[in-house]
Amino acid sequence: MQFFNLHTHQFTNQQDVLELVNQYPQEFEAAIPFYSIGIHPLFIDENRLEKDFQILDQKLAMPQCLALGECGLDKRSETPFELQQSVFEKQLILAEKYQKPVVIHCVAAFQEVIEIKKRLKITVPMIIHGFSKKEELAKQLIDNGFYISFGKYLLRNPELKSVFKSIPNDRFFLETDTIEEGIRDVYALAAKYKELELNELQEIINKNYNKVFKNL
Repeated sequence: MQFFNLHTHQFTNQQDVLELVNQYPQEFEAAIPFYSIGIHPLFIDENRLEKDFQILDQKLAMPQCLALGECGLDKRSETPFELQQSVFEKQLILAEKYQKPVVIHCVAAFQEVIEIKKRLKITVPMIIHGFSKKEELAKQLIDNGFYISFGKYLLRNPELKSVFKSIPNDRFFLETDTIEEGIRDVYALAAKYKELELNELQEIINKNYNKVFKNL
């Protein structure tokens, strides 16, 4: 594996890229080789929650399913926050059951995510995807055992350079999410910011992948 894309919504089928493709229970595509699957806080439908959780339970048991997610909390969502928390916590319990890492979508609810991790005593790796916030929050997340993934905002916002440089090398991943640029573009900028050769960055992320996804 030369490149690992922690979170993408598009399968590009490149031989040297391992893509963790985001899937939803009601829109599952079996042809995708490796995926994460979860109930996004923006797309919670109480009328189908029972069925969604049945599908999650089935798919998380599969070796092709590398992670739970994306799931999490979003205070800008119209979905009632208490319902979001309930659905998020039930998913984390499934992640523990199957010992799968968790890809987290979080908007304006980082303290709640940290609190839930502590209260439920979650032991599987938890990765905040698409990080775009300040260094102080990044440090708090790292101190509480989270991994942080960078992508779109790293390319779009030069102010994230100092935040990204502050992240320990054993605690980050890279992704494309929904952007048009490929994972190689993200790697190239990340290597520049970290003052590393591309092969050095690849080695770091491969080590992080092997650590986080060690049970798979």
